[in-house]
Amino acid sequence: MRAPMAAAAAAALVLVLVLAAGLPGCAAQGEEVVVASYGQGRLWLKPYDWTYLRVELPTSFSSVTMDFATDMDIQREHLKGIPRSELAIICLMNSNPPIPDISDSYLESLLSNFLPAGPFGNGNIINQSNLAQCIPFQKNTTVVLTNDQISPGVWYIGYFHGLGPARTQSKMISRGKSRLVSTHITVRGCPTSAFWGPYCNQTVEMIGCSQPSIDNNSRNLLDLNIERRSSWHTREHNRRINIPSQLNHLVEKEVGSNVTTLVRMENSITCSISNGSLCVRQGDMKFYFLDVVNLALQFEITAANFGVLGPSLICYLRYNAFPQRDLHDYSGDISHDPLVVKSPNIGRWYIAIETVNKTQMNNTTSTPVLDTMCFSLKWQLTGCLNGKTGTNCSWEAYGLQRVPRRNPSIPFESYYVPTDERASLEDSHFYLEQFLSNSSHEQFAWTYFFLDVPQGSAGALIHVQLKSDKELNYELYSKYGGLPANDSWDYYASRTSSSNGSVFFSLQNSTNSDMDLSIFYAKEGTWCFGVKHPSDMTNSHTYMSVSLQGCHRNCNQKGVCHSSVDESGLTFYSFCTCDRDHGGFDCTDELVSPNGHIWNSVFLIASNAAAILPAFWALRQKAFAEWILYTSSGISSALYHSCDVGTWCILSFRVLQFLDFWLSFMAVVGTFIYMATIDEASKRAMHTAVFILTALLAATGATRSANIGIVIAIGSLGLLMGWLLEFSTARRFICWPWQINLNMPQSWPNFGTLFRNTLEVLNKRFRWIFLLLGFITLSFAAMSWKLESNGNYWIWHSMWHITIYTSSFFFLCSMRVNTRNRSPESNYELTRQDSLPRSEPREET
Repeated sequence: MRAPMAAAAAAALVLVLVLAAGLPGCAAQGEEVVVASYGQGRLWLKPYDWTYLRVELPTSFSSVTMDFATDMDIQREHLKGIPRSELAIICLMNSNPPIPDISDSYLESLLSNFLPAGPFGNGNIINQSNLAQCIPFQKNTTVVLTNDQISPGVWYIGYFHGLGPARTQSKMISRGKSRLVSTHITVRGCPTSAFWGPYCNQTVEMIGCSQPSIDNNSRNLLDLNIERRSSWHTREHNRRINIPSQLNHLVEKEVGSNVTTLVRMENSITCSISNGSLCVRQGDMKFYFLDVVNLALQFEITAANFGVLGPSLICYLRYNAFPQRDLHDYSGDISHDPLVVKSPNIGRWYIAIETVNKTQMNNTTSTPVLDTMCFSLKWQLTGCLNGKTGTNCSWEAYGLQRVPRRNPSIPFESYYVPTDERASLEDSHFYLEQFLSNSSHEQFAWTYFFLDVPQGSAGALIHVQLKSDKELNYELYSKYGGLPANDSWDYYASRTSSSNGSVFFSLQNSTNSDMDLSIFYAKEGTWCFGVKHPSDMTNSHTYMSVSLQGCHRNCNQKGVCHSSVDESGLTFYSFCTCDRDHGGFDCTDELVSPNGHIWNSVFLIASNAAAILPAFWALRQKAFAEWILYTSSGISSALYHSCDVGTWCILSFRVLQFLDFWLSFMAVVGTFIYMATIDEASKRAMHTAVFILTALLAATGATRSANIGIVIAIGSLGLLMGWLLEFSTARRFICWPWQINLNMPQSWPNFGTLFRNTLEVLNKRFRWIFLLLGFITLSFAAMSWKLESNGNYWIWHSMWHITIYTSSFFFLCSMRVNTRNRSPESNYELTRQDSLPRSEPREET
């Protein structure tokens, strides 16, 4: 889209006026209909995971219903006790993806003031807030909002599980439970354009608009002298004065005194409603709206042909939503003086008109007089021509065109240069002083630059940088959809101060000669940057660059920038994956010091030396398969963590991760199989089956926490099957008869004998002290696994290495070994029964 303030676009100031005659107290004139519906089912969020959903509300929408269902069922009084790392919230924000405020004060307010319908329910207004409005996850939450509360346009819903800087020291596992959320959104609107309002109970009528012609070459000053005349002549000239057609400027001035007016050549669109066409009864309201599609200097509305002794005419203005008596952006009595809005934002402005008795203007409980008053209205939208803007159209304005970068790392990555022959499209920066405004009668001047953020790129950031060979004496103001000024801006930066209180703004690494600022997740649409500077800056050489980037300062060289798409598939957003020692939105938070990183690496790598214990025992017992398994498991785990902490990668990370998990699974299951004391043929068969199963686990989802239970189940099953094979080989199965002996008391002695025999066999097979130590260390391993988190991963995972290998060592030591063949001793007394026939020994001849 071309720059809005370019000369060729000067005539594009379009004004659309609609009269909405309200019918207070009447029943609904139109039924609401569903105009859009969004659904997001079964969205899983891992710890420290987040995503967005883009929702577009048309201008005709009347209400929106959002239903959220999650798997969290926590009482509201218990929400404050949830750790920040486990807190899951849903945020809503206008025009750009939300970034939740994680300050202690905001979270305290969020959890303390949380109401059943959330902070954006119960009639609360969130239309123009620059902060995301958030609610914690609840089992079921329904939010209904009307167009009195939120404005039409693009809204983003953010889903966040875990707040604060996430430490990603290990890519292996992010501990914690995943959360499930489903969303259903229904947008309702009025069935036809004949109805309007939150409940479709207001009629709509169209009215016309007059637009004068435009001459782009007229930019001179005109002295307009109006002489005092007779009373008759005064009445004759008490009307609109038209500047001659060759100047193409429209100005209104009441005649009655000697006046000299300096008239700037501006593009003005004037619309009016003649006397008698507007009639309103006291106590009622009439509604209008106008669409400002390009940047304008001002908008004003005036009433005329209104009785001097009649009631006052009160006007309410509100941007992008219906105004109310107690909720509006501007208001005033337009009976005599116009209501003026300087630098109105691009978009839709709503107007409400009501009459109030002058003697009762300050009494809100007064009884209205049922007189119908008629009047005429005139409103005027004013802009500048020929690349000028600002007060009196005296400042330079330039449109910036977007130049996509070649081979961008993320979508929409580009830079902006002026649409001027003095700027080259090949350079990502331009010389600022050649574009600055000149002013001989003011100390400071303004220069404006306009750019458009394309649709679908609200997840990117605007980066502006100024570099000078001298001390910077500039102030930079930015505003979305309007002209910034000293008292009207969204973000501000200078060499000494900035508006750094917003989570969407950053001013970093600025010096006396450099200024570097970023606007995160910039809204789609028109942005204006105003440079305030001294009038004479000819001796400076300053370069300015404006770009659309993915991640702030490329994640500060402490991470990797990635891009993703929201759940609707319509918006790209960028994010940083930080290294092992940093976290935060742009990886600026140092979570581990350099010395701490060294200690973390030593613990995670050296703790795998505990694998020497079971490997040494297996080698001493000549169990060579188990020796190779424990040794390779410890070595692969040490190599994997060496790569994970950034020390050294002998192979790719994925290969090392697969080897670590696969051999770890095999070591656990191999311990169970070894305790079964089966023959080598059966053991090879079971090992082959376990190889396949554990390889599948490691390849398809190695970091699943459920794998621990699956591996233990496989090992337990292998141990049970080994025992069954062992007893089957000795042919000592107990064959229970098909008839059940109902005389149970007579069979109890047999069960007692079997139980005593079982205890005797277990006592002969195991060394109980080592078996007990094995279970104790295994319980410590389970506790270490449970206590792991992103912050303390290094210490508890190191303890996991030590305890899991030590428990394997104790379990191996608990087996009594046959001293003749150095294998676990077999004993089949477990199933021996006296009732079984025995063969007589042969006599030797």
